[in-house]
Amino acid sequence: MLLALVVLAALVLLSVAVGSRPVGWSDIVAGLGGASDTLGEAAVTKRIPRTLLAVVVGAALGAAGAVLQGVTRNPLADPEILGVNMGASLAVVIGIAWFGMSTPSSFVWVAIAGAAAAAVFVYTVASLGRGGATPLKLALAGTATSAAFASFITALVLPRGDISGNVRSWQIGGVGGASFETIRLVVPFLLIGFAVCLLTSRGLNTLALGDDVASALGERVALTRAGAAVGAVMLCGASTAVAGPIGFVGLVIPHLCRLLVGVDHRWLVPFSAVAGAALLTAADVAGRIVARPSEIDVGIVTALIGAPFFIHIVRRQKVREL
Repeated sequence: MLLALVVLAALVLLSVAVGSRPVGWSDIVAGLGGASDTLGEAAVTKRIPRTLLAVVVGAALGAAGAVLQGVTRNPLADPEILGVNMGASLAVVIGIAWFGMSTPSSFVWVAIAGAAAAAVFVYTVASLGRGGATPLKLALAGTATSAAFASFITALVLPRGDISGNVRSWQIGGVGGASFETIRLVVPFLLIGFAVCLLTSRGLNTLALGDDVASALGERVALTRAGAAVGAVMLCGASTAVAGPIGFVGLVIPHLCRLLVGVDHRWLVPFSAVAGAALLTAADVAGRIVARPSEIDVGIVTALIGAPFFIHIVRRQKVREL
């Protein structure tokens, strides 16, 4: 954990220093102090909220991924693959297109509601038929739901030229439009969601033994699963509201963290949060370096990283339902 925090701190400093305009140490120090007299200091001042947003959103997605994989006992679980992020996106787009929502505060509440509805819908669909909600059925139901929601979003946005540009840019997922006001708005929701996930982490360890064994050990299976899911949905919905649907962070990070700290969720959840923050910050920096003087949105970078990793997991698991 200490090493992960050191790496995260180094990436935060790199994110503040790297961009389309080169800056020196004097600019960084002055920018951190709030000065913006020179172009370099002004650039640093703009990068600070962007970096902080990448940290909090990455931490939220990493922790949510670890919890969702524990709740579903599904190694393929991810807020993007299970349709949770896309459900939040659809809810926000409906709010913008039909109800004229424009304030970040309304986006957060609507996104959380949409994420919750999507999670319930995907789990219900996957539970139908023989065998219940197996890993393959959850992945298929989530992928199909995400595709359907994406189609609905396109149908809503295409006739609306007044919102299409902003919505499409937001749909890619990015942290370029960060502000301290947005961060202050979303942090309470993320803290509550993270606290709920930590409180249920011991129960997730018991759920890993199977529902019958967990019940025999005195665990309230339904309550634990519902509580953990609520925490993960809050993390996904709030992060999607401010940064768009960023995928694959919640898939990649928990798998890597298990190699380092094991399967105990009391360690896995906080470690996944730190590692998720580091990954999203690094992806944001990479997007700025590769396309300089322009940039690639962080959602595209995480997709380039996560898609091959997803294929690797599927091949390694040799999905039994096939």
